[in-house]
Amino acid sequence: WQKVLYERQPFPDNYVDQRFLEELRKNVHARQYRYQAVVFQSGVVVQQLCSVCVFVLTWWYMDAGMLSPHGLFGAALVSSLLGYVLFDAVDGGAGRWASGRTRWADLKSTLVFAAFTYGFSPVLKTLTESISTDTIYAMSALMLLGHLIFFDYGANAAIVSSTLSLNMAIFASVCLASRLPRSLHAFVMVTFAMQIFALWPMLQKKLKAQTPRCYVGVTVLFALAALAGLATVSSVGAVLFASLLLAISCLCPYCLIRLQLLKDNIHGPWDEAEIKEDLSRFL
Repeated sequence: WQKVLYERQPFPDNYVDQRFLEELRKNVHARQYRYQAVVFQSGVVVQQLCSVCVFVLTWWYMDAGMLSPHGLFGAALVSSLLGYVLFDAVDGGAGRWASGRTRWADLKSTLVFAAFTYGFSPVLKTLTESISTDTIYAMSALMLLGHLIFFDYGANAAIVSSTLSLNMAIFASVCLASRLPRSLHAFVMVTFAMQIFALWPMLQKKLKAQTPRCYVGVTVLFALAALAGLATVSSVGAVLFASLLLAISCLCPYCLIRLQLLKDNIHGPWDEAEIKEDLSRFL
């Protein structure tokens, strides 16, 4: 018996001999994960959840009158300057040199964005006056959920869309800012949303690539800050949010490692044929 179809043989078409399973291979392309590596990668999800939590808490404090727009703007400005310096210091300015972007260009972009947002803040404040508050809250929650779903966590998937994720977060910030008392509050809120949803993930990504230990420390501190802020509003919410973060960073990686042991993908001569010869000269 020969494993060919172009010769007549005294065997049925589906006949195979005892050597058929000698080429059986299992889990050829399966990746072996380490628990510490999976926990490290889950930090991106934890940070993004904390970013949404911090943003909502900041809005709640401003809406309750416990945080002034001047205080938030000053704190955001100082943190942005520190993050800007740290962004260049992490890699010694190599990323800036490769992109060819100057500090003057960054300053102009910042001034244009701030002037544009401040000029349109009265429009943002009155944009959703005809919409009920319950609808605004529902739309904001839906947009923030979509932001978390479509955010680029580093996975190569079709659902990932950084642009869509950022737009949904900014839309949610505009909706929530329209329910604040004054136009200045709306301006500061949208500016803060751009900082935490656009600039902060860029710094996270560079810290993760250049200084993993610093990235882990920043992630832990950021999560503790979000939990502390949430505890001032709701102790039950803080406990539930802490449970969610622990489940994502510890329990889910453990389940992934355990499920990897059950993977049983088989490969063999029944797979589709792969042409390994270079056929470009015939095309």
